[in-house]
Amino acid sequence: MFISNKIYKRSDIHDQYGGSRQHGISSSAQQPYIFIFSGSQGSQHGYKDQWMNDTVYSYTGEGQVGDMKFTKGNLALMEHRNQGKRVFLFEYVNRGYVRFESELEINDADFFETSDRNGDLRIGIKFFFNRIGARPLIRPEQMQLDFAADTPRDKYEIILPNSTEREGLVTSRVGQGAYRKGIIHRWNYQCAVTQFSDPKILIASHIVPWKDASDEQRLDVDNGILLSPTYDALFDRHLISFENSGKILLSDQITWEDYKKIGVTGKEVINSLSLGNKKYLEKHNENHFNKH
Repeated sequence: MFISNKIYKRSDIHDQYGGSRQHGISSSAQQPYIFIFSGSQGSQHGYKDQWMNDTVYSYTGEGQVGDMKFTKGNLALMEHRNQGKRVFLFEYVNRGYVRFESELEINDADFFETSDRNGDLRIGIKFFFNRIGARPLIRPEQMQLDFAADTPRDKYEIILPNSTEREGLVTSRVGQGAYRKGIIHRWNYQCAVTQFSDPKILIASHIVPWKDASDEQRLDVDNGILLSPTYDALFDRHLISFENSGKILLSDQITWEDYKKIGVTGKEVINSLSLGNKKYLEKHNENHFNKH
């Protein structure tokens, strides 16, 4: 019914199929359709909607003030398959005009720490959708950490942290869940160096460290590399890094013999660095690597 990459006037979509003309998530009461509209306005709050890989799209839930909750449009998206509704993604290209991207199907959702419209800290919701017809390469439960999966819960049941827990939000599941999953999707479910592919073991490593990053950088998928534990530990301690070409850099703080003992050969290469990854690596190498 919609043609990929074709430009549509948003009002024409609603004239024909219904749904709210103002909201980013627009569920039609007349047709079994949900329209989601993405644009650049989310970047002012430190997040953005984007394709994580060829088949997975991440989309931020609605709600400008306070913690996002699984109500209204957010609940409609999470439950769209159970309700028999189809989801269509459009990207703004100009005021009032949108480009059709793809029909989507829900894969997963999780939480992240961000600021609301007033600048107050809150919990946001990040949806992960599969492109319709694309076979998921991984099940959502395969990305859950053990401490996050020890008790069953509904996907739309938010367990919000209390005031004490919020102080340590940066290390909690609520603060890191969506970011970690985004990095896993971005790196196609395998270590960027070794191609090891058990997501429960892999670690989403910030390139510019969390403590030194801005709010926007902390949420930026380009500021992350998916690594197996040995490489993550070395990278986190600034004992290895990577050139823009992807070639590994070894610190002189560890002897060559000790690198070999832990399986580091010095020949490792990351083959899929994005332009954004390279910019963050330049900052990392200038400010952190081999600085002892």
